[in-house]
Amino acid sequence: MTSPLLSPLDLVQLPSVMAVTRGRPEIRIGLIDGPVAMDHPDLATENVRQISEKAKAACGRTDSAACRHGTFVAGILSARTGSIAPAICPRCTLLVRPIFAETTERNGQLPNASPEDLAAAILECVDAGAHVLNLSVAVNQPSAQGERRVEDALNHAARRGVVVVAAAGNEGMIGSSVITRHPGTVPVVAYDSRGRPINQSNLGASTAGRG
Repeated sequence: MTSPLLSPLDLVQLPSVMAVTRGRPEIRIGLIDGPVAMDHPDLATENVRQISEKAKAACGRTDSAACRHGTFVAGILSARTGSIAPAICPRCTLLVRPIFAETTERNGQLPNASPEDLAAAILECVDAGAHVLNLSVAVNQPSAQGERRVEDALNHAARRGVVVVAAAGNEGMIGSSVITRHPGTVPVVAYDSRGRPINQSNLGASTAGRG
């Protein structure tokens, strides 16, 4: 039997969540991603905060993949109420900690960061008071030492009671990463309009158990 097609908002049950709450400013979400186009008309940028002087929250190049990705995810979290793509938590405070460099991408390569950069960003967001972390990031040049730093940072987040939501990835692979296999992480995969994982979604024991 074919599953019925659902609207994207009904698929994630956003209307029922919005009927209960649109969030509160004291709830802080750490966005570890690319920088954000602060002048985008659909973003509730009055709720967006920069937490690092070393990594500017605003885009320097709006045509960069890092800016596009960061702005897209910021919109999912904090778009204005009534915009064409309603956000999950428009009244929450968004703590932006970019880790993607705004460089020219080659061969369509998506932005990525080193494990050390990711670990540092996790610690900064947690220490800035984030209640939730949003990670949609791939790490480059993984190493045992780098992965230990990421694991230590995720342990710090767990001890502080921070919920870490992380994209499992879009390579169509079976397995997990240092991010998704951490017991304090909620892995997330992409679904189609029938509520089934798309072919590109990475799957594994962590997504089956906690995703």
